[in-house]
Formats: sequence, structure tokens, C-alpha cells
Amino acid sequence: MDPALTQEQEEIARALRDVLAKQAGPEEVRRAAVSATGYDAELWRRLAKQPGLAGLAFPERQGGSGLGPIELALACEEAGRALLPSPLLASSVLAAGAIAACGTEDQCDELLPPLASGSGTAALALPGTPALALGLVPDTNPRLLPGDVPAGGGRAGGIQARPAADGLWTLYGEATHVLDGARSDLLIVAAHAGGFPRSRTVLFAVEAASAPAADVADTTDVGYTVPVPVPVPGLRRERSAGIDQTRSVGRIELRDVTARPLGDPELDAAPALARVGRAAAVAVAAEAVGAAAQALARTVEYVQVRHQFGRAVGAFQAVKHRLADVYVAVETARSAMLYAAWAATTTPEDPVPALLALAHALTAARAASAEAIQLHGGIAITWEHDAHLYFKRAAADELLFGPPHLLRARAAELSGVLAPTGAETGGATR
Repeated sequence: MDPALTQEQEEIARALRDVLAKQAGPEEVRRAAVSATGYDAELWRRLAKQPGLAGLAFPERQGGSGLGPIELALACEEAGRALLPSPLLASSVLAAGAIAACGTEDQCDELLPPLASGSGTAALALPGTPALALGLVPDTNPRLLPGDVPAGGGRAGGIQARPAADGLWTLYGEATHVLDGARSDLLIVAAHAGGFPRSRTVLFAVEAASAPAADVADTTDVGYTVPVPVPVPGLRRERSAGIDQTRSVGRIELRDVTARPLGDPELDAAPALARVGRAAAVAVAAEAVGAAAQALARTVEYVQVRHQFGRAVGAFQAVKHRLADVYVAVETARSAMLYAAWAATTTPEDPVPALLALAHALTAARAASAEAIQLHGGIAITWEHDAHLYFKRAAADELLFGPPHLLRARAAELSGVLAPTGAETGGATR
């Protein structure tokens, strides 16, 4: 591995950092996060066009830039540095990855171009938290055998699928913790099919955007008619209250919603979801590294101008030691993240580098954001201070994609360092 970035990679990161520094400052981030969509749609369309953020790692055939995991990780790092509220993780990584992993060639050609152009967004609906559904952490379900991936819900619940007519299926159930689930145009739903004898996970595509009705509203007073939008029958979505406002999480309910399967519905999609989880782990790790680095930079800047007892706070040796520890954690996490992105191109079937990178990154993000609050003193106690944006992001990411000790435990199981949880008792403790 050559640890040095290429000139093109450095330019991608620099260009995105410059744009976000001008158009995604703390005030812009706060306004976008509490808006109806949860992000600045106009900014997202501009970023999708130049520098092509939405489709950075998509194949050129599907309207993307054709770049790889390293370039995507660098872009996610800059997005994390600004805490950018955007569909990048939910749409361009999770949902797009699921479409590419399970969809047919024609389905990819149909569904991916709108995501790459920024004209549409998608969300991946999974049972439980993403960490568990994507196999990032060990599962404690005693009905699973050691090494099984709990993606899709299975007999534990989640969303159930039944065949309908003309190759379509109907979905019934609900999913929580769906990133961008309340606002996306397309839902990729992981559902359980086959009942007990042929239990498997199948991915389905649900057009979630409202469709115009045949009837029109009475608008004679303005001289023209307007189509009345009608919600998708049986589909209900709402945004959930969460710790981190910059990361929109939704809840979806499906009551006999018509959907079409991605790929062959007779095949189990759980292994494909596990591969999506590895890509998501690298992306989340990159965002966490960027957030940690920015929290550290702001703290270092502050302790140099804040004076106490006649000298700058940063001049005290205890403060220097604390910031040095955070710096080491951030740089270690960045090295692990870049290695995981590189490993995604050389050994894509090995999830261990991605899991360890995510564990390091979440640890660094929590340490950097906590020290930012501590060393900013009294002004950082209020929720309105920017330090809390980074602390909330770190805490929310641990709930959705961690925590670090379980990520390390999963990596230890997969690498053979430790026996799978409950293996000594035949799975009774799982």
C-alpha cells in the first residue's frame, strides 16, 4: 500500500472542503437540519453536479464518476468535517450499494442515475439498527448460529414479504432507524420472505415519492389546475426525534405496499447486505474522522485565545497532554480509515479492516467532541454551542453503527482471534 494520496485525490478533498467552508458553516448546517427535507436540497444538487459528490463512486455507465472507495472516503471525511446534512450516506452509500449488490443490470441502469445526478434520493430500510442488520456487531439472538448475519429481520419480525401478481410482491411491517427514511424518493426495503421452510432476506424497491392523481384541485381562482399529490397506498413515514439533528432518521410503516424485488427473489440477500455494511463502515468512519479532526482544530484554536490566570489556557501542560492524546487518536483513526478504504479494493471480502477503522473512528470522535466541550469551559455547556453538534454526532453514530467494543468483538470473531459469542455453549448465549 502506498500511503500517499494521488494529486487527483487531494484535489477532490480540497475542492469539497473549500465549497463546504463557504456554503455549509454552522449556521447553514443548523438551518438545513431543521428544515422540512432535513438538508439543503439546492446545495446537494450543486454538489452532485460539481464535484459530483452524489455519484462519486458510481460507475460512469450509471451517471457516476467511476472513482473508488478511497475517493469516496475522502469525500465523506470532508462531509463529516462540516457535519453536512445530506443524503450522502443514506442514498449514495447504503441504498446505492444495496441496489448495485442485488439489482439486475437493467435495474441498476434505471435506479442509480437519478441518485448520481442528485435529482432523486433513496434510503435503505433495515430491521433494527444498521449496525446489527448489516452484521457490524455480534448478535445476541440465540436462534442464530455462530457466524450468521442477522440482516433482513427473519422470523424475529421486521418486514414480511408475500408474492403478488405479475412478479410484484406486497410488504407488511415497519422499520425504525431508517436514515433519510422520511424524505427519500425511493425506499430499498430488506424484508423476510419464504416463511419458516425457505427463510431468506430479499430486497425490494418501493417508489416512495408521492404520485400525482388523475383528479385535480379546484384552482379556478388562479386560472389553472394543479395535480393533487396522493401518498403511496399503505405507506406511512415520519421523521423520528433523535440526538443528532444533522443525521435524519425516520420510521416507516408498510401495510400491504406493492413492491418489486431487486434481482432474483429466490436468492438470499443477506450476504450482499453484509458487503454493503463493510462499505458503510468505511464511509461512517471517514465522516467520524472528519468530525473529530474539526472538533480538535476548533478546540486548539480556542485554547490559544482563552486566557486564565494571566496566560492562554493552551499553555498549561495538562491541556497540552489532553489535546495531544486526542491528536494521536484522530491520526490513528484516519490511518485505519484510509487503510480500510484501500483494502476495500484489494480484499473486498474481508470486513475486519472496515470494522476496526470504524471502531477507531468512533472512539476518536467521542474523545475529540468530549474534550471540545470540556476545554471550551462554560460557553460549551449550552446546547447552542457548536461543540454540541460534534458531540451529538459522535453519540448518535455509536448508537446507529457501534459501539466500538462490539465492533472490535465482531472483528475478533471474524478474524478467528476469539470464538464466536456463545460458541462454547452451542449458541445458547447468543
